[in-house]
Amino acid sequence: MSTWILLRGLTREGRHWGSFPEQLRVEAGLNGDANSIALLDLPGNGRENALNAPLDVADMVKFVRARAADAGLLPPYRLVAMSLGGMVAAGWAQRHPEEVERLVLINTSMRPFSAMSERLRPEVWPALMRAAASWAAPMKCETIIHDLTCNRLDTQADDIAVWVAIRQSAPVSAANGLRQLWAAARFRADSHAPACPTLLLSSKADRLVNPDCSTRIAARWGAAHAVHAWAGHDLPHDDPVWTSKAIADWLRNLQSHADEPPLVSGGQAIL
Repeated sequence: MSTWILLRGLTREGRHWGSFPEQLRVEAGLNGDANSIALLDLPGNGRENALNAPLDVADMVKFVRARAADAGLLPPYRLVAMSLGGMVAAGWAQRHPEEVERLVLINTSMRPFSAMSERLRPEVWPALMRAAASWAAPMKCETIIHDLTCNRLDTQADDIAVWVAIRQSAPVSAANGLRQLWAAARFRADSHAPACPTLLLSSKADRLVNPDCSTRIAARWGAAHAVHAWAGHDLPHDDPVWTSKAIADWLRNLQSHADEPPLVSGGQAIL
């Protein structure tokens, strides 16, 4: 069974996935394999917070590939990644196609498909500046981040308490946050589609990144695309059940097509 590797985005780490990994385990039928999902952190975040974040996404790809090998995870992998993590996953799949057999990108964006004003909406820039100015005040900073990325509010107080605890146990430096932002802004994907089946998931109500970014990637790559009606940028937080079911349904659709016998015309198989 292939290992699922999950990659989060800007200044976020494995624990920020919340309940999503377990929900994915249920929906994708992974309950019998405790090692089927691996949460890797980008350099500068989480368990890797003592490291300087690279200024280039390509170096982040090298890092997570090395961490996967160090953990004894054997390719091919199935990648689920969001935002900056989606850029890393896309670069991984394009540069090392033999290592990635399934790719799921959540609310990501990248050149050459989208303009900077779409990749980071101008109307949120003041809030991002407030978050940067409040970096040393965990409660205030995480509240701003929640307001920017989450549309589900019934768990807001508990979410922020958990996020503050994460920040206190594995703080991400302001410098690393800026380095990751710079790497994300500079990242340019190859125009050709990854060799593996690819799914784009986006949130229609994403207030941080224009969902048209995902629409354009899916159209250019001929990839599957599912859109959530009300979730914010952090789709796995706002609706982990929908996100997991969308991935599981896509996998079943791929399998059903793989199981279909090829059509035959004039003695030749049409694939």
